[in-house]
Amino acid sequence: MSSDRVFITECPRDAMQGITEWIPTETKVAYINNLLTCGFDTLDFGSFVSPKAIPQMQDTKEVLAQLNLTETSPKLLAIVANERGAEEAAQYDEITYLGYPFSISETFQQRNTNASIEESMKRVEAIREICSRHNKKLVLYISMGFGNPYGDAWGPELVTEWSRRLFDLFDVRHLALSDTIGSANPELVRSVFSTVIPELPQVTIGAHLHTLREDAMAL
Repeated sequence: MSSDRVFITECPRDAMQGITEWIPTETKVAYINNLLTCGFDTLDFGSFVSPKAIPQMQDTKEVLAQLNLTETSPKLLAIVANERGAEEAAQYDEITYLGYPFSISETFQQRNTNASIEESMKRVEAIREICSRHNKKLVLYISMGFGNPYGDAWGPELVTEWSRRLFDLFDVRHLALSDTIGSANPELVRSVFSTVIPELPQVTIGAHLHTLREDAMAL
């Protein structure tokens, strides 16, 4: 959706989940409570997924219960990987957005969610229905949005094709094009966004960027 304002989502969840050493719940709470005061629009703060898959996020409910939320706090986003997680996350009034990682790479979709793209489409449909019942908003993270190291087909037109399909089928209004592998550079980001945005004026298009340290300032 067209807007002159850039909305910023900070993502402590993504930073923490990759750390193998256990981060105490109280440390997570203190960190996220500090982020709540920084003026971000949204915090992707935790996930409702199997602790076997992401052990670091198994205390998301405990963290949520201790956050200092006010009427002016950033909105909260939680990642889910299936209907079970969506149903659990949807029970919390504090959470506005449910995020689902949808990959346009068959290989990465299997690695990330243990599901094919076809199965993932069914999950999107089910999670969208859960969001509708519980007055939540669905955000799809389009992983491999800026490249594919697995040999699967990729290009800005394919990103656009999938974004259009997800909007047409499920009326998804929030898409975050995601650089899961740190392959993006300013030219590539410009190319992808200049292809996708004109095709989907009804959709809020975001960028979720992983990058190498030496490229961080450019992005």
